[in-house]
Amino acid sequence: MRRRPDRTLSVIASLGADLVVLQEADRRMAPRPAALPHDMAEADGWHILPFGAPGGSLGWHGNAMLAGPGIRLRHTLHLDLPGLEPRGAILAELDSAIGPLRVIGVHLGLVRRYRQLQLAAILRHLARAAPMPTVLAGDFNEWRRFGWLEQTVNDLHFLPTPPSFPALRPVARLDRIAHCGQLCATECGHHAETPAHVASDHLPVWADFTKS
Repeated sequence: MRRRPDRTLSVIASLGADLVVLQEADRRMAPRPAALPHDMAEADGWHILPFGAPGGSLGWHGNAMLAGPGIRLRHTLHLDLPGLEPRGAILAELDSAIGPLRVIGVHLGLVRRYRQLQLAAILRHLARAAPMPTVLAGDFNEWRRFGWLEQTVNDLHFLPTPPSFPALRPVARLDRIAHCGQLCATECGHHAETPAHVASDHLPVWADFTKS
């Protein structure tokens, strides 16, 4: 029950990831200072993508991205999402080891009706955007194993990531990763090695991608 950013960063480092998508990366109350201090993340070699307020928050509506040295940023965008709760998504267009890549980080609402509206807003944006290999990742707050999520994202495929919540005894697939047909997922899973089960109430989920 203690916030330990050094422990969180040690779990992130153990993933060996090129890009990390985070939720609840900032404290809840204004001015929403970062729960994961900038200087500690940068000292570990991460580039914090510019979604937050300068010198304050790490991300936007708690969503943030950390990029490793092999990632070059092209463009970022905030996506406003509908609903009673304040929610948003972040979008980054990147150059990566597998070529151009669009990544959207999400943390959808607690009420299913609003989750549906929020995902629909993201899909409308993608329908208007220029074609680019795309990954959608984050906390979808959806407890059902299969259902409307898979039926809604016709052009995206949800990976069979294992349960990630609650971290001590995961039973729910709240954290998910979806990708378009221009990408192929070679492997996916969750990271359950110590201290991941106490660093957060969610286990990290991960995927490796190549061009299809």
